[in-house]
Amino acid sequence: MKALILLFAASVVFVMPTCLVWRLGQRARVPSWMLIVFLLAGWLTVFVGGALSQRAQPGLFPDTSPCYGTRSTPVSRYFPPDSFCRHTDGELRTVNGQNARLVFWTAANTTLAMALAAAFARRRRRA
Repeated sequence: MKALILLFAASVVFVMPTCLVWRLGQRARVPSWMLIVFLLAGWLTVFVGGALSQRAQPGLFPDTSPCYGTRSTPVSRYFPPDSFCRHTDGELRTVNGQNARLVFWTAANTTLAMALAAAFARRRRRA
């Protein structure tokens, strides 16, 4: 029963939005390659953003949190996604490197660029 509930939840969270975007894009006659790039970059943005914002939080294994053992408190920021450790002196120190943030912003900008390119491609086809 648990597996069935998990399968249903995964379909609601991942499959339905992807199918909806695909159908709407096809109906608007957006090229398939643009839809594929848009969907891949969009899901990459979601997953990397979630990982960046929750990296300092003690989840299943509190010993693996970057804030563990430093007597600091984990702090999350959701946009732009980042995680910090608030130390006893009040200073916030990030736990995410520059490369991880670069991946997030690259994926987010690719998603935005594909949405704009789809609008231009649709306009060009009508003219």
